[in-house]
Amino acid sequence: MSQPTASSFPVSIQRRRALRWSALACVGAMAPMTAWSQTATWPTRSVKIVVPYAAGGPADVVARELAQRLGSETGQTIIIENLGGGMGLPALNAVTRAEPDGHTLYMPALGNVVLQPLLSKTSGGAEQLARLRPVTMVSTAAHVLVVSSKLPVRNVNELIEYAKAQPGRVSFASAGTGGTAHLGMEMFKALSKTDVLHVPYRGSAGAMADLASGQVSAMFSSLPSLQGLADKGLVRVIATTAPSRLAATRDLPQMSASLPGFEYTTWYAMYAPADTPQPLVDRINQVLRKTLSDPALAARIEPHGTELLATTPDKVQEWVRRDTEKWSRVIRDSGIKLD
Repeated sequence: MSQPTASSFPVSIQRRRALRWSALACVGAMAPMTAWSQTATWPTRSVKIVVPYAAGGPADVVARELAQRLGSETGQTIIIENLGGGMGLPALNAVTRAEPDGHTLYMPALGNVVLQPLLSKTSGGAEQLARLRPVTMVSTAAHVLVVSSKLPVRNVNELIEYAKAQPGRVSFASAGTGGTAHLGMEMFKALSKTDVLHVPYRGSAGAMADLASGQVSAMFSSLPSLQGLADKGLVRVIATTAPSRLAATRDLPQMSASLPGFEYTTWYAMYAPADTPQPLVDRINQVLRKTLSDPALAARIEPHGTELLATTPDKVQEWVRRDTEKWSRVIRDSGIKLD
C-alpha cells in the first residue's frame, strides 16, 4: 500500500498542521529570547549578598559600601545578610540552596574559600568551591606588622635580631588560630628562621589591648584597626605585607625587603551558585565591574585599608589557586590543624 503524501490530506488538515508547527517553533524561539532578556536586564528585583561574617567587621563594611553603590547603579535594593559562624557553612548553604538566578550572591573572604578548607576537614574542603561559580574579585588588603612600643625594635631586621637573641620570648598575637595573621606569623617564623611564640585570642580586641600594654610583642593586622594605638604611641608600625596605596602614603617598607618571598594580602570575592548560567554570570560580572570601578566607591573603601579589585571570573580562580599553593605550604610546614 502506498504511503499518504501531504497533498493527499484535505487542505484544512494541512493548514492546521502548519499552524501547529508554526506555534511550536515560536515557543521554542521565545525560550532563549526570554532567558536572554532576563540575563540582559539583571537584576530584575532585589539582590541578596550573603556575608559569612557578623555585622560591623571589615567584610561587612566592604559589602555595605558596595551594596549602596550597586543599588544606585541598578535601581534595585541590595540586601546584606550576615551569617557568621560555623566556619562559613551556614552562609554557604544559604547561597547554594537559593535559586541560581543571580539574585542571591556570596561574598566570602580568603579564609573561607582557601584557609578553612586547608585547615579543617569539617569545613567541606574543595566541595565548597564545587558548589559555587566565581563572578569577580571584590577587594584586597595588605596587613601591616606592628610591635609594642615597649619592644626595642624599629624595623624588621631589628625584630629578627631581637628574636634570635631571645628564642621563644617574642610573642605574636592573633585573632585566632588559623587566621591570616597567625599564618603570617608562621611565614615570618619560617623565613626568618626564628623561634617566636603564637598567642591566639578570641577576636582582635583582646589581642590589640595586650599588644598596646606590652604583654605580647607583635601582630599582623590591618593598618586602620591599629592606627589609633599607633597615634597614641602604644604600638609601632614597621612594615607592610604587600604593596598598597595606603602603605605608600605612609612610606612603609615591605616585609619582602628584609625577608625575600614574604608577601600576602587578604581579599574578598563574589560568587554565585554553581548552577547559575554562564551568560548570567557574565552579566553580573559586567555590572559589578562597573560598580567596583567607581572612584567614589574606592574613596570610601580605601580609608579602611582596602582596595577594590574588579576582575574576570577566571582571575578569581587564579587567585584561589595561587593562595592555596602558598598557604598549603605554610600550613603543612607548621603542622597547624583546626580539627
